[in-house]
Amino acid sequence: MPGPADRYPLPVAVTGVCVDDDGIRAQSDAEVVLDVLFDGRRIWSFHLHRDGTRRGSTYAVPWPSALRRFLNGTTQLTVAEHVGGHVAFDEELHLGDGDERIAVVNDRGLPLGIDKSLRLAQTFDTRSAEHVAPLLDSIEEVLGALKKAGIDAFPAYGTLLGAVRAGELIGHDSDADLGYVSEHSHPADVVLESFRLQRALTDMGYRISRYSGIAFKVDVVEADGSVRGLDVFGGFLNDGYLYLMGEIRTPFRRDWIFPLGTTTLEGRELPAPADTDRFLTATYGPSWRVPDPAYKFETPQSTHRRLNGWFRGTRVAREAWDRAYSRRLDEPVDLTPSDFARWVAEQEGGALDRVVDLGCGRGIDDLWLARQGARAVGLDYALRGSEQVAAIAEDEDVDLEFRHLNLCELRSVLAQAARLARDPGRTVVTVRHVAEATDRPSRERMWRACEMLLRGGGRLYVEVLVGRGKGDPFARREHLRTLPLRQVVQELKARGARVVSRESMRVDTPGAQTGHRIGRLVIEWQT
Repeated sequence: MPGPADRYPLPVAVTGVCVDDDGIRAQSDAEVVLDVLFDGRRIWSFHLHRDGTRRGSTYAVPWPSALRRFLNGTTQLTVAEHVGGHVAFDEELHLGDGDERIAVVNDRGLPLGIDKSLRLAQTFDTRSAEHVAPLLDSIEEVLGALKKAGIDAFPAYGTLLGAVRAGELIGHDSDADLGYVSEHSHPADVVLESFRLQRALTDMGYRISRYSGIAFKVDVVEADGSVRGLDVFGGFLNDGYLYLMGEIRTPFRRDWIFPLGTTTLEGRELPAPADTDRFLTATYGPSWRVPDPAYKFETPQSTHRRLNGWFRGTRVAREAWDRAYSRRLDEPVDLTPSDFARWVAEQEGGALDRVVDLGCGRGIDDLWLARQGARAVGLDYALRGSEQVAAIAEDEDVDLEFRHLNLCELRSVLAQAARLARDPGRTVVTVRHVAEATDRPSRERMWRACEMLLRGGGRLYVEVLVGRGKGDPFARREHLRTLPLRQVVQELKARGARVVSRESMRVDTPGAQTGHRIGRLVIEWQT
């Protein structure tokens, strides 16, 4: 059980606080969690020592990148200890070159804060009981659906922590998590069970997005039509250890979980592990009762290796692509198509019927091709990137849709390719800067999909980065490695493809000393 120091941390002396456009500097002999408030509203929290850079006796903590665009104006800025509330700094402050009050809000004027992942979100401390009621309804609904599918699930991670610690949602949190512990003990059986759950929930009408072999998101449509995503993390017991996606491996006993007990969250009784103290200690450590809005999981590398090897083989680089697309395009959206898209249209003589774009990214080329009259389908691993273009396409009523494709997962590749191969019409497949953004096994699956789509006729158009430019940021910005064109040709010929044309060229990037080199291929398969 936690001792007195865990329940009631001793006060920490924070001195020398200075705030400017670069960030916050302060002195403290001991680690401390600090809240940053703008005009009395908490915006961000951090650990001074962990998140800061030491400069003598001072620690300098930079502003989160997601927050910087708002730091242009005036605000009553307060820096206070999260536990105890001691105010270390409180001044009317001017940041940037703006004159208005700083307002950290979204496009609809709703308040935002920095969450545990350093992303802007509508945290629960900005929402009323009326606003969180639909979330609680969704939690109860998904728990019921899982129960119907044969699984006894419960709130997990921060959702369980808030319920047990205070009976309410944690103010600095922004989402809800559910978990379950399988009756199976072998990872393969737990994966099979998770996919069975997915099929059962899909049959009930829910849309599912899979994170890994035993974790997925359930989308719940609320009364106002908005979609709420709830994460469901699978777990199991093996050889005396509890494993729970995606952070936990710890010695544990089944009777500390089952039979499930109950907890109360915002006045609603929900299921919970039998021993919530041991469960939360396994999740957050023995000091779980002490609020920490800047908490970060420090998962041992051995646990990462196990969970990655068992369950995450289908989500390679997911975090990198989600981060790449977490920034929404600036308004107005630049819908200028790439030279590659124009080249494809020119090669096809402007007579495009159906275009399938593997690795569509933001989907700007696909929108342009759809505007030319093509039936366009954009496939990508991270569909977040194409959300804005999808909305534009819907408004314009052009023939464009976006679908999920995971090149790390054979079932995803075969299923999507089989569906699309059945559609009528001449097909053009485009692959622009995807081959060099993934590995050899994923490329082999991608070329297999291309063959499935084009055995009945049509063409494949490929563009790859074959050489970096001096001082050219293109490869880094697009997460690309160079890939010899001859290697791509060899891989495609191994699948029975024929090279129609092949070329390479230099492309200039503004500000670069020398441009990068790209290669282009036109490919066909015999019908």
